[in-house]
Parts: sequence; structure tokens; C-alpha cells
Amino acid sequence: MTPDAPLVLPREQQTTLEAAYATPPRAYHNFQHVQEVLRHYDAVTAGPGWTQPAEVYLAVLYHDAIYEAGRRDNETRSAELAVDHIARWLPDRSLDPARVAELIHLTARHGQFAPGDVDGDAALFLDCDMAILGAEPVTFDAYDRGIAAEYRGHVPGWLFKLNRRRFLKALLARERIFLSDFFHERLDARARINLRRAVTEKR
Repeated sequence: MTPDAPLVLPREQQTTLEAAYATPPRAYHNFQHVQEVLRHYDAVTAGPGWTQPAEVYLAVLYHDAIYEAGRRDNETRSAELAVDHIARWLPDRSLDPARVAELIHLTARHGQFAPGDVDGDAALFLDCDMAILGAEPVTFDAYDRGIAAEYRGHVPGWLFKLNRRRFLKALLARERIFLSDFFHERLDARARINLRRAVTEKR
């Protein structure tokens, strides 16, 4: 998965996980997204570091394992899958499955936390998942189109556009988009440029 991974998944677990991300087919919340989040995970490893690197690593791998646009229980089901897979394939690794599940559950509340609301690992983990907001414009635009594609057929177009613009405006209005200093300093300015442009285009 990543050269600096704190653990290696058994082949069967890896195959089962990747299959989960392919069902149903997804325009954004697929295994490529996981690999991008892992890139930011590695950046944190090389920077401020993790207190529980293995648990955060597993949370990254499983946080969108079960995803159906419009459902409210994606995070709960993904957390349950992670706990089940840890018990099945990693029983001897002295891991904290409850911590993995806790981190995954937090992703259901993106944009609702302020710095200090969660611990250091959780803040960095959530920022890894939201780092796409501060990506280069072409990458951000592909992400924005991918989200729209996933909701197409699940939510009326006008309602998706309304809710999406409301979410992006709320992020833009926050004093801090990213919870950690590490991501705030690196990505805040670019994220605000992307968000302002996206909000304007969705009028």
C-alpha cells in the first residue's frame, strides 16, 4: 500500500478490501481515493508523526470501504467492516479496533469540528481525508465532478447542487478549514481559492 506502512495486510484481506471499494462502482470514493489519502498519511509520518500509526493507517484504508451516495450509515458500516477484518485477519497485532472505528465514525462529521475538538491523530487523519480541498485546481475539479456523479440518480440534481453549495460555503466560512497546523499551513490558502471558485460556479 505504502512503503512506510506500519503493517502489511494479508493478501486475502487486501483483495477483499479492494473489492469493497469497487462495489458499487464509484467516481470518487474508490481505492484511488484511499491511495491519495495514504500519500498524505505518509507526509504526516515524515512530519509531525502519529501516536497510533497502525490504527490511523487502518482507518484510512477502511474509512470509505462501504459507500452508497445518500445513505447515512456508510461510516457505521465501514467501521463495522474494519473491526470484523481486524478480528479475522489481524488478531495477533495488538491493535485497538475501537480506535479504528472511532476515527472512521468521525468522518461522518467533516466540517463540524474546530481545532481542539479532537485529539492530534484524529485531526491529522480528518485533514488527510479533506486534503483534496487544497489540491491543484484540475484535481479539485475532478473531485467535485466525481461527487456529483456519485449522487446522480440518487438525489435530484437541483437538491444535490443546493446541498453541495451549502456544504462548500460552510467550509469556506470557517476560520480554519483544516484542524491541524500541519495541513492548515500547507493547504488552507489553495483550499479557499478552490472553494470560492466552486461556490461561484454552483450559483
